[in-house]
Amino acid sequence: MDTTAAGRLVAEQMEALEADFGDEFEIGAVVTIVEVRGPDGSAFRIRNNLGDGAQVLGVLRLADSAIPSALRVSTGSRMPSSHSSEVE
Repeated sequence: MDTTAAGRLVAEQMEALEADFGDEFEIGAVVTIVEVRGPDGSAFRIRNNLGDGAQVLGVLRLADSAIPSALRVSTGSRMPSSHSSEVE
């Protein structure tokens, strides 16, 4: 199994966290979701450091609500596309 993609993504995330937050912060909750594809289909593996399934679901719900905002900011727009209007 080639784990290069997962390792590269984790390294990029760690670099981004260090750049954004520096040494004064520490990592709290960590949840990873990995799709493993094979000849008979695919499966998902979820790992976390929380221990409690309810806490994992809470973190995933927070991430779900943060994703649209994070995508807008990363692409340079601060307004949801549903609120944008054309200027004539």
